[in-house]
Amino acid sequence: MPSAFTPHNTNPLAQYPQAWERASRVKLLVLDVDGVLTNGQVWMGADGKESLKAFDIQDGLGIKLLEQCGIPTAIITGRNSKMVLARCEELGIKHLHMGVENKAIALAQVIKTLDLSLSDCAVMGDDWPDLQMMKNAGFRICPAQAHEAVKESAHFVTIHHGGDRAVREVCDLILKAQNHYDELLNKARN
Repeated sequence: MPSAFTPHNTNPLAQYPQAWERASRVKLLVLDVDGVLTNGQVWMGADGKESLKAFDIQDGLGIKLLEQCGIPTAIITGRNSKMVLARCEELGIKHLHMGVENKAIALAQVIKTLDLSLSDCAVMGDDWPDLQMMKNAGFRICPAQAHEAVKESAHFVTIHHGGDRAVREVCDLILKAQNHYDELLNKARN
């Protein structure tokens, strides 16, 4: 492990030592929404329509930092949401697939468009509908509150919960493993 990264007691890299190597090869980050970019709660209005989603600002910055380093993000979600569309537009995420029943098919479309392979992808999901999309990814990730079946298939389980900096934790890991983190942090400090 490079000296720029100092593990501490709460760092899951000690439990998932292969995560560093896998993160060093990531060329695309693929995310589910509910339970990954949000805490998984869906707020419904009196009209029965989804009315609110909360996104973590630090997750958004992590996604933008990856993009600055040439690592795009794709969103693949089973739900249709104007809030997700707005958040993707705000973050500059160009690969958005909503209302997807088979997430593996959507992922295949994204990697074909980007001329990548599954081994180039980090895929982060939290529940059963994400398992097919995650199963052959080079780096399988889930947040701390993910379903046990997803945790069992993951190469890395974050310390943080979905919607509460779990995506930022993954972005930082990828940036550190690919030697971009310190340069970006120094630019932010100056």
